[in-house]
Amino acid sequence: MYESHLRPSSHGNHGERVVAGKRLVQTATDIFVGWGSFRGHDYYVRRFRDMKIIPTVELVAPRLAEFATACGETLARAHARSGDPVAIAAYLGKDDGFRDAVVSFAGRYADQNDADHAQLADAVASGAVPAHSD
Repeated sequence: MYESHLRPSSHGNHGERVVAGKRLVQTATDIFVGWGSFRGHDYYVRRFRDMKIIPTVELVAPRLAEFATACGETLARAHARSGDPVAIAAYLGKDDGFRDAVVSFAGRYADQNDADHAQLADAVASGAVPAHSD
């Protein structure tokens, strides 16, 4: 638990803490989410919905740019909802500095990804890393 390093949670139940966090960062949460305690342990509970679409390579690949954009927007919205919008805006400023830094980081990250993949492909080709295709 982080509480040994931080101040105690304002929630009386760790399941409640998780639910409050989910509601803070998600635009819509499962209406059947909840919490409770049993035999001295706190629990977070939710109804499992089996009708979710699980993204596969075949499903995502033709729409990778759109999928990445949606993921980025969702993450940005979650972070914006979890913080003070005025403080975030003040931190980011009015110029393009933050945007430029993120674009620069993304380019360097993509280059590192390419280098890592090339190294893995070489290791597979040489037999140093076993691999098979299904």
